Amino acid sequence: MLYWLTEYLTEYYSMFNVFNYLSFRAILGVLTAVTISMVFGAPMIRKLNYLQIGQSVRDDGPQSHLSKTGTPTMGGTLILLSVFVSTLLWADLDNRYVWVVLFVTASFGAIGFVDDYRKVIYRNPKGLPARWKYLWQSVAGLIAASYLYSQVEIPAETQLFIPFFKDVAIDLGFGYIVLSYFVIVGSSNAVNLTDGLDGLAILPCVMIGGALGVIAYLTGHAVYAEYLHIPFLPEAGELVVFCAALCGAGMGFLWFNTYPAQVFMGDVGALSLGAALGVIAVIVRHEIVFFVMAGVFVMETVSVIVQVASFKLTGKRVFRMAPLHHHFELKGWPEPRVIVRFWIITVMLVLFGLATLKLR
Repeated sequence: MLYWLTEYLTEYYSMFNVFNYLSFRAILGVLTAVTISMVFGAPMIRKLNYLQIGQSVRDDGPQSHLSKTGTPTMGGTLILLSVFVSTLLWADLDNRYVWVVLFVTASFGAIGFVDDYRKVIYRNPKGLPARWKYLWQSVAGLIAASYLYSQVEIPAETQLFIPFFKDVAIDLGFGYIVLSYFVIVGSSNAVNLTDGLDGLAILPCVMIGGALGVIAYLTGHAVYAEYLHIPFLPEAGELVVFCAALCGAGMGFLWFNTYPAQVFMGDVGALSLGAALGVIAVIVRHEIVFFVMAGVFVMETVSVIVQVASFKLTGKRVFRMAPLHHHFELKGWPEPRVIVRFWIITVMLVLFGLATLKLR
């Protein structure tokens, strides 16, 4: 909204021309989002405590987590507020990609909100039944994927690009919808599975979101895209503002979510952030690079799949407990050690993912 205002003022005052630069609006997006999170974080936590909106800890998890019972949850609403306000203020709202990402973020956030509400109000640690959660995730994911497919203007928008090969691009056709659906829904649930320790999921979301913002900027810039041999998507650059807002909101939330956490983001935050990262990866056509950068989320998800499959087929467990972070806890790693080491792994994977842009 403020971007529209500055466009109007540019006609009369040339100094407002600075707002036409994506880099400047991205900086404002970060600062706006982190300010909102920092300012409203403490009052929100006090309100959640007053309303007794506390975390219900599953009794089949690590015993050390029982002390977390009652810690305020649904803090993801603060993240969404920060992201949405910042994006609406500084992004070009004529951009179709911005609205797709906002739709996906809001839809998955609503699903997570219902899930958290059932956990808090009905004291049911399982929340929304899995079949209903996946149904509505599928509906939102398919709507976004179908819309993107219907709005295709250039071939690159539906091609799968392979890292390290500058001339390899697979035309997906209708398969674009299938791939997009799995990336969006899969990413959403992967982040949700990872969100089991204080700050474990939010900082990787910030790092990956920042990296996707860099990729969005490069794919939206004709010169850089040609130089790096990546697809040129004229409107994708505007997603830098959303990614910046996500990073700012995440850093502001981490101030309160770091160990020992004063608040948890809950499914309203985890599902929405995961879906947002997934749909951005789809739009900028870097699903494989995203898969690499999100390696921690992938490992957590695979550990659950392997654990369930092994137990059903052989009656034995591969890990002491799944997701993977619980396995290391039960091996004796203190919670902060698990968190920081997973952060370090994410840093390395994100840097490797960004390096693939040049290695083609």
